[in-house]
Amino acid sequence: MTHRFYMVDVFAERLYSGNPLAVVVGTEDLPDETMQQLAAEMNFSETTFVTSVPENNGGYRVRIFTPVREIAFTGHPILGTAWVLRHHIVPEPCTQVRLRLAVGQVTVTFESSVDGREVAWFLAPTMSLGATSAREPVAEALGLSPEDIETRAAMIVPLRGLDALRCSKLDLEAYTVLAAKGFPPLVYLFCHETHQSQNDLCARFFFEANGVREDPATGNGAAFLGAYLLEHQFFPESGLSVRIEQGYEIRRPSLIMLHARMLSGAREVSVGGYVIPTVQGELL
Repeated sequence: MTHRFYMVDVFAERLYSGNPLAVVVGTEDLPDETMQQLAAEMNFSETTFVTSVPENNGGYRVRIFTPVREIAFTGHPILGTAWVLRHHIVPEPCTQVRLRLAVGQVTVTFESSVDGREVAWFLAPTMSLGATSAREPVAEALGLSPEDIETRAAMIVPLRGLDALRCSKLDLEAYTVLAAKGFPPLVYLFCHETHQSQNDLCARFFFEANGVREDPATGNGAAFLGAYLLEHQFFPESGLSVRIEQGYEIRRPSLIMLHARMLSGAREVSVGGYVIPTVQGELL
């Protein structure tokens, strides 16, 4: 069976920016071991494997692999995979694509932005806020001063400005204090100061994957941030429409769009961005 693959940049405003993703199509016959080997060969933060035909409920089965393991949910693979399906697999024009993930069904909606470009959006699953930490161990793990961290601190870490954001780096040895308290080595930092005046926040995301890696654009992190911003009322409005820049420090500038509001007492968070194709071909 022929297996086509596509590479796309998600949350990108131009070629070779944003978060790269590989999408392999027609994977009904691929063993798990082969998928994992292909994900390691691609060496992107994630590679997705999607069936070429929808299931009975209309959703396409999608599996997400990092170079070392399978995961259940993450943001940019959802948008990138849906874009590939919409443009290369779905037989008729559509404004929605349904994906069947390990966590359940996720619908991606496509709409035009004010400049006429296509934006892909997903509605985040229900989220709850977890434990908080004092500033001192977080600052030590990030190579910062406690004064660099805003007073409302969490593993989503608000910083006072770009200088602190630029010089931060996750130190796994220092992080052991937090790990012992149950905090995973996944740290999303943000500040109000931005590189581009039209954006509202600037972010970085560090994670442990055979060493520390940095994500150029983090869709699920932005979803958690939406819940956090609502909870701590970082903006006075009851509904948020925020532009988040990310990836500047690793030369992959990205733009993530975030909508968040309270609806009937529950948080509703949507994450969106542009998707730009870069490569397509066939597995040998």
